Amino acid sequence: MWLLSDDGNEADPDPDLAAVRRYLLAADPDGRRMAAAVRRSIDMLLDGQHTGRYRWDQLYKTEKAHLGTLIEINLQREFGFADGRDMDYSIVGTDVDCKYSQTLGAWMIPPEALGHLLLVVWASDERSSWSAGLVRALPERLNNGGNRDAKKTLNAAGRQAVTWLFDRAPLQENMLLRLSEPDIDAIFSHKSGQRRVDELFLRAHGRRVSRTVVATVAMQEDYMKRVRYNGGSRSRLQPRGIVILGHYSSHGRIAEALGLPVPGPGESVSARLAEARPEHGAAPRVELDGREWVLAGPADPEQAVPKLPEI
Repeated sequence: MWLLSDDGNEADPDPDLAAVRRYLLAADPDGRRMAAAVRRSIDMLLDGQHTGRYRWDQLYKTEKAHLGTLIEINLQREFGFADGRDMDYSIVGTDVDCKYSQTLGAWMIPPEALGHLLLVVWASDERSSWSAGLVRALPERLNNGGNRDAKKTLNAAGRQAVTWLFDRAPLQENMLLRLSEPDIDAIFSHKSGQRRVDELFLRAHGRRVSRTVVATVAMQEDYMKRVRYNGGSRSRLQPRGIVILGHYSSHGRIAEALGLPVPGPGESVSARLAEARPEHGAAPRVELDGREWVLAGPADPEQAVPKLPEI
């Protein structure tokens, strides 16, 4: 579990910090809202739908510097924080400054934040992980040196004083980062957005594919149309035995029956199926159009699969 309890915190007693912590955890008990805001911020910066970018190292240096600002903005939008008097936010009447760092623990703290509460955030798309915590910027918690703007970082005592809300919690996976280089090359080798999406679902069996990934591969305004039946990948790959499960109740049951990841909102999961035969033994199976189907293995020939219900 990523939520840390009070008895695991060694920070000095701080009533305002405790009140802010209670408020944030009441508003977001499992961290899903914060995680979604972080995910949106990274995706906004990559802008895959218009650029085809999906990796941090594809960004310009000036773009990377803006991720902290996007996270600050998206957290405020998500939770409706009021503007602070001197810092970014006012949360239960306390000024709170939001700080993001690409390196866990390396937040840059300006002189004007001294004495204030900080909401410190870290995220790694490569690791599919993020953290958020609270700490008060006290002089004894800061390193002596600073940069040209007199910003300082937390010293060992400061990092130890962070009250973690969520520590290395899972971030929705950027599935393109998990594919091999040959798979990526094959996907992006096609000039047609539809063919790129087809190739994606041919090569990403059993993985959750987000809307953002589809948009990055399609690079078109109507990118989700490239997934659907009536001309999209669902119908184009159907003769090859490929099903693309979406966020439908019936699709969730199919995924569970076959041992596949269940697609969440905006997610798709592809798999190749084969009609069940005696040699498949006790393999998990699902009934479609009155016939039983199992996950296809390398020895199973391609065969057309029935159209899935969209309910």
